[in-house]
Amino acid sequence: MSGTHTDKYQQQHHHAVCAAASVFAEKGFHGASTKDIAERMGIKQGSLYYYFKSKEEALGEVCLFGIEDYVQRMDHIAKSDQPFEAKLLATITSHLSSYREKNEALKVHNDERLYLPKEKRTKLKQLGSRYRESLEGIFEEGIDSGALRNSLDCHFAAQSVIGVCNSWGDIIVRDPNLDLFDIIQKCTDLLLNGFRERRKSARSTT
Repeated sequence: MSGTHTDKYQQQHHHAVCAAASVFAEKGFHGASTKDIAERMGIKQGSLYYYFKSKEEALGEVCLFGIEDYVQRMDHIAKSDQPFEAKLLATITSHLSSYREKNEALKVHNDERLYLPKEKRTKLKQLGSRYRESLEGIFEEGIDSGALRNSLDCHFAAQSVIGVCNSWGDIIVRDPNLDLFDIIQKCTDLLLNGFRERRKSARSTT
């Protein structure tokens, strides 16, 4: 019985986090109120305190929800035995898909987390660093395997991938009709091959 009660609470809590994410994504942290979140859930404002003690606590939970699954996916990709190109494609697919699947929470994390007090941002920062470090490790493996040039700055490369994905993620959130697969393919091609025309070596010998 208690297990059923716990499961029901977890479902309702998840619903509350999603409602808060939706409100924060739409109105921003300062523009939103606990009344807005309660109305989005279809409950009275006083009942919201069953899930969150404050608007700040709601923001913290939304941000954590937005980044945790995203980081766990990266852990899985980094530990796989795939070659560099496959890991980069998997990384970009995971990153951009997160915006489509949990877009509001991830958007809130990226846009609103700085409104949390420093101590509440610590875990979020640790998760973000773990993501970036795992991605740096993928680039380091790419150098070791000969897939990438030795002079590559892995930290800069990882930050660049994150920046490209976050920028396109914002566009994906705004346009639900955007072809996600097409964007993933184009981002991967750009990051792997750059802007220059790829000339086949056979051309120079004919």
